[in-house]
Amino acid sequence: MQYPLLKEAKLKGKRVLVRVDHNIETDAAGKLKSDKKIRASLPTLQLLLSQGARLILMTHVGRPKGKQDPKLSTKLVAEHLKTLLPAVKITHTTDTIGPKVEQLAAALKDGEILYVENVRFSAGEEGKPAEQAAFGKELAKLGEVYVNEAFPVCHTYEEASTCAVARLLPAYPGLNLLHESQTLQSVLDDPRRPVTLIISGAKMETKIPVIQSFLNKGDDILLGGCIANTFIAARGFEVGTSKYEEDKVELSQELMLEGEKEELADIHVPRDVVVATEATEAVEKLDLPLENVTGDMMILDVGKVTVERYKKIIAKSGTIIWNGPLGMYELNRFSHGTKRIAEAIVEVTKHGAVSIVGGGDTIDFHKRYDYPTDGYTFVSTGGGAMLEMLSGEEMPALKALAKREK
Repeated sequence: MQYPLLKEAKLKGKRVLVRVDHNIETDAAGKLKSDKKIRASLPTLQLLLSQGARLILMTHVGRPKGKQDPKLSTKLVAEHLKTLLPAVKITHTTDTIGPKVEQLAAALKDGEILYVENVRFSAGEEGKPAEQAAFGKELAKLGEVYVNEAFPVCHTYEEASTCAVARLLPAYPGLNLLHESQTLQSVLDDPRRPVTLIISGAKMETKIPVIQSFLNKGDDILLGGCIANTFIAARGFEVGTSKYEEDKVELSQELMLEGEKEELADIHVPRDVVVATEATEAVEKLDLPLENVTGDMMILDVGKVTVERYKKIIAKSGTIIWNGPLGMYELNRFSHGTKRIAEAIVEVTKHGAVSIVGGGDTIDFHKRYDYPTDGYTFVSTGGGAMLEMLSGEEMPALKALAKREK
């Protein structure tokens, strides 16, 4: 898709409604855990401000499901943004739509920002099509131009703040969204072969379409985490007390049968695993072949044989797409498989492979263990959105930003 360029837009004196991704968790003290997402949006905000635009920012925080929740207010985000843009007047409002917000938006001067309340406090944000259309119409009253700088929420399902508004106003992608979508599209259109997908996570539901797609598009699929546990169970092995999805065992068997076809990608399931009777740093752990897992054993990481096998596949890859640590990385005791895989991806990237990394847990792993991310070709801001785009799924939020016929 071709997109209109934000740098070419004439925005001086215009009210620009910007959908950002400032969905940031707070700690026990009620402070923001990280400002990385806010900083990621700064280039676009600064470009708009330098052009004399009047900004209205909107984001979601958490999953309030259409109800007011003070703990998920955007006020903290707006207050922190003031420290990053000290020369800019930033006003926060406790409303998202309505006459009060419209008056505040109309009163903005060039180079000022109005930050509205959490869009998911309104049921119309994620509601039925008619509800989204109505909420989007109210949001559109706030601006004259729309900018989407929230790639992580550009999923295959629609939301009012990413789709409905974009269809009502002249719409542009933000700088990061444009760069991310173009980078991922280039990998999708002409990837370097072989293509290897490394995928993990707690729930198969969101990963099944990706695995199915990469059976046709990729060459190798390496599994880890709870997803791997479900496939292990599907192969007929015991998983002890490990987390897995019993209702997805049959589907896993079907996917593995598909993967045996010569023209499709190979699905690789761990052959040995690291187990323990509980998830603690002090517990005794064992590296066992799958056939030896039994009783109260819990699978918490991939084993050494599997790591070496995965590393050999990675070393031969032209493109590596990685989403999700391979074990319970939160505990150092069960992070070693993920560490070795990260090192292998960085090494092959040095020799010309393209590496695309994304997902909240994947990024958290790097931060937790001080593993730099600059050794990868590209680090995505959105794990789910990244996988959906690379699997070839149509993304309505991006389609809504595409150049329109005159």
